[in-house]
Amino acid sequence: MICIENLSKSFTLHNQGGAVIPVMGGASLTVSPGECVGLTGQSGAGKSTLMRMVYGNYLTAGGSLIVGGTDVATAEPREIIALRRHTLGYVSQFLRVVPRVPTLDVVAEPLLALGNPADEARDRAASLLKRLNIPERLWALSPTTFSGGEQQRVNIARGFAHAYPALLLDEPTASLDATNREVVLTLIEEAKVRGAAILGIFHDEGARSWVCDRLVDVTGFTPRAAA
Repeated sequence: MICIENLSKSFTLHNQGGAVIPVMGGASLTVSPGECVGLTGQSGAGKSTLMRMVYGNYLTAGGSLIVGGTDVATAEPREIIALRRHTLGYVSQFLRVVPRVPTLDVVAEPLLALGNPADEARDRAASLLKRLNIPERLWALSPTTFSGGEQQRVNIARGFAHAYPALLLDEPTASLDATNREVVLTLIEEAKVRGAAILGIFHDEGARSWVCDRLVDVTGFTPRAAA
C-alpha cells in the first residue's frame, strides 16, 4: 500500500544564496495492508520530514513514493487531493479547522466530502466522539475553543471517521490520559484488522509495543548513510 524507494529530500535556503541542504537520501521502506510501521530516530533525524513527503506536503528531490497506486513524488495537485480524500488519512499533532464549525461537523467532514449521507456521517462522528470521551454538550461548539487534549481527540476522531486504506499517525497518544490512550490504540488495532497500512511516529514506547509490527530507524536515511 505504501512503497518508498530511494527517496531523497533537500531544502534550498533562498535567503542564504540558494544553498542546498540535503536532509534525506536513499530512504526505502514498505508498509503492507494490515501493518503498522513505526519510525524511530533522534529528534531531527527526519521522521516528520518523511511523513510530510508521504502526505505530499513536501516535494521530493528524487526516488519514488507510491501510495495506493499513486506516485506522490510526481503526482499533480488534483491527484494529491483525490488521494487524501479517498486513500490516505493523516492524524497530525495539531488540529487545524475552520473557526466556528461545530465539532460534530469537523469530525464528519471526511465522510461528507466523499458524498456520504449527512445523517450517516454525523452518526459515525458521534460514535467516535463518544468513544473518545468528548462530552456531547461540546459537539455543537467549535473545537478551536477546546483544551489541547480535547483537540487532539477531535483530530483523532476525524482521522478515523473514514476507513482510509492508508494512515499516517504523528504522535497520536501524546498528552492523552490512560483511558483515552487505550481508546486510540484500540482504534489503531481495529484499523489494522480491516487492512489499513499505517505509518507512524510513536515516542511512547508502550504504544509502539502495542501497535507496531516493526520499527524503521530513519537515521539510516541520512544523506551520509545513503552515499
